[in-house]
Amino acid sequence: MTFFKKIHPFYFIMAILFLLSLLFVTNNEAFYSDTIVDVTEVKEIAKEELVDGNGNKDRLYTLEITGEIQNGESKGTSITIEHQYSQSQAISYPLAKGDTFFLGDDGDSVGNLKRDVYIVLIGWLFILVLLFVGRKQGALSVLSLAVNAIILFVALDIYAQHPNINLLVICGISIVLFTILSLFMASGNSAKTYTAILATFICTSMSLLITFVAFYLTGEQGLRYEEMAFVSRHPQLIFLAGLLIGSLGAVMDVAITMASSMFELYEKNQAIKVSVLKKAGKEIGRDIMGTMTNILFFAYVSGSIPMLLLYFKNGSPLDFTITVNLSMEIARALAGGIGIVLTIPITIYLSIFFIKRKQAIK
Repeated sequence: MTFFKKIHPFYFIMAILFLLSLLFVTNNEAFYSDTIVDVTEVKEIAKEELVDGNGNKDRLYTLEITGEIQNGESKGTSITIEHQYSQSQAISYPLAKGDTFFLGDDGDSVGNLKRDVYIVLIGWLFILVLLFVGRKQGALSVLSLAVNAIILFVALDIYAQHPNINLLVICGISIVLFTILSLFMASGNSAKTYTAILATFICTSMSLLITFVAFYLTGEQGLRYEEMAFVSRHPQLIFLAGLLIGSLGAVMDVAITMASSMFELYEKNQAIKVSVLKKAGKEIGRDIMGTMTNILFFAYVSGSIPMLLLYFKNGSPLDFTITVNLSMEIARALAGGIGIVLTIPITIYLSIFFIKRKQAIK
């Protein structure tokens, strides 16, 4: 009993929420409109060697899948279907006993796997790491992330329901809410929070403006919108909106890092001179500039690795492959890099402004 008394009630609540969420996702089939099938038996009935025009070899497997329907009017009914997948697993995948999948629209094929259990487990692992490392700030970070996700989904739903509203206006309002909520939850009501908020607004806007001017002067040469071919609305507007939100994350990170560093330097030595504070800020900025721009580049490019490998595997030329798959990612990384570079000096001077207001320094 003494052991349980030492545990904070918050951790009991988190443990209960974890168990309830896990119980829900493992028994939530009734909440899905699509038919869900639990695999009970798998038999391999055929195997075929494939060779394409470039000499690339692959192997096609045909499986007989037996499963039990988990929801709907046919719940409890056994079903047997054929399923094909290639060894490369580029567009299909193997199945095993115990897997759960959605039945295809034709009612006789395998659709997507039911992965909500894994998503919940990974989500809870992320939350636990944040709580273990950040304690109270970690809990606020989780709350901030959840609120921002809700804001984003609501904003996109508004645009989907009212396409006449400019998407950049919707995203602009959203990033104001993102920035204010995130930074206040992370740093509280303090001068460094106001500094980071102002720097984020200014630098994100400047980054978008510079990018827009570059697009206008170059006529968007080199940008390939093929990956947004399924979008029924203007791809340029959607690309700019994504670029705006993507740049926000990098700019906000640098802004709060610089503001926290500047105010911490002042708190440690309130007799510090402005010239020394500026020099220290610039040194900190130089240290984080290179790593942040690299992180931004890798974050954008990493999502295109599967398509790059697929294009290279099928003998596509290097310049064509890079242009088609990376043109927009590189543009996003460059726009975010511009925002990062601008954020460093602007945050330094805004920090000094707020420090001077707090207490006069020489």
